[in-house]
Amino acid sequence: MAKLTIKDISFNNMKVLMRADFNVPQDADLKITDDTRIRATLPTIKYILGKGVKKLILISHLGRPDGKVVAKYSLKPVSLRLKELLGEPVEFLDDCVGEEIGKKIESSPARVILLENLRFHPEEEANDPGFSRQLASLADIFVNDAFGTAHRAHASTEGVTHYLKSAAGFLLDKEIEYLDNLLKSPEKPFMVILGGAKVSDKIGVIENLLSKCDAFIIGGGMCYTFLKAKGKAIGNSKLEKEKLEVASSILKNAERLKKEIILPVDHLVVDSISPDAKTAVVGENIPEGKIAVDIGPKTIALFKDKLRGAKTIVWNGPLGIFEMDAFSKGTEEVGKFIATLKATTIIGGGDTAAAVAKFNLEDKMTHISTGGGASLELLEGKVLPGIAALTEK
Repeated sequence: MAKLTIKDISFNNMKVLMRADFNVPQDADLKITDDTRIRATLPTIKYILGKGVKKLILISHLGRPDGKVVAKYSLKPVSLRLKELLGEPVEFLDDCVGEEIGKKIESSPARVILLENLRFHPEEEANDPGFSRQLASLADIFVNDAFGTAHRAHASTEGVTHYLKSAAGFLLDKEIEYLDNLLKSPEKPFMVILGGAKVSDKIGVIENLLSKCDAFIIGGGMCYTFLKAKGKAIGNSKLEKEKLEVASSILKNAERLKKEIILPVDHLVVDSISPDAKTAVVGENIPEGKIAVDIGPKTIALFKDKLRGAKTIVWNGPLGIFEMDAFSKGTEEVGKFIATLKATTIIGGGDTAAAVAKFNLEDKMTHISTGGGASLELLEGKVLPGIAALTEK
């Protein structure tokens, strides 16, 4: 998609409206516990500020306030953290639209202004044209750097582009480069690792990439539906009964296309899921009453062996319940192995990004996506509204 990026725009003396993804986790005292998403926007913010911009007006959502003003979802803590990271004043305004907001932006001595949570207005998620027009009226140019919401046709992602010239920030442009452009012609061998809880979340990805990749490696909760479809015993492990036929069909299709789907050959099992549960390793068939929580040592070795010569690897979804240290070995070992390979490694957002961060592998991967749902939809081959809406080059 040949879209304008911020490098194609002259920002001198312009007012810029920038959609960021400041949807950050906070503790009970509303202290930010992980500022990764704020830091990820800094290259774009600093670039725009370095180009003689008159005002940089930042907009975002936080949490799910469902169109109401909810104090715990205020973006005020973000403005304070952003001020620390930028080393310059960031003015926070208590709304995102309205005549008063426009006046406050004009009179503010600060170059950087953060507006209050977009989702305090139901019109944001409804992609209301009037609300979009009000947002657009605040600036001369629109920049979208919020990949995490690019799969949503909201007023601040799609609606504003009808009224302003629109460009991708560095973060969004990087996501397009890796998740869209690279997957059109990946260097072979091209391997896809899928994990996570549900088959239903990944059907579109499998269908889109099956003909393009050399093999699928499947772990996590979703693998037990595939194993059941192959006639294996899965005990009390995660099962999507209603997706057994789909899993069976995918396996047959892979066979027809001569594509390998690699499933676990042994498992780490427990009687019940708790951090101090007694674990055991079992073979391909999981005994009655046992729950698989991670891949076993033979599977770790198998997965590594299959990945060894790969040139492109896409990984979406952890291979076990990695949040609990006792069940994290499969995800950690495979992650550490991938980090040693001379391959382009693309990590899907959400839990996979969290796993990579947990094991300190972030700087060893080629690209870590900042959007869970958005990266999945791009991997499914879908066009994302927030990207499609940007101005063509």
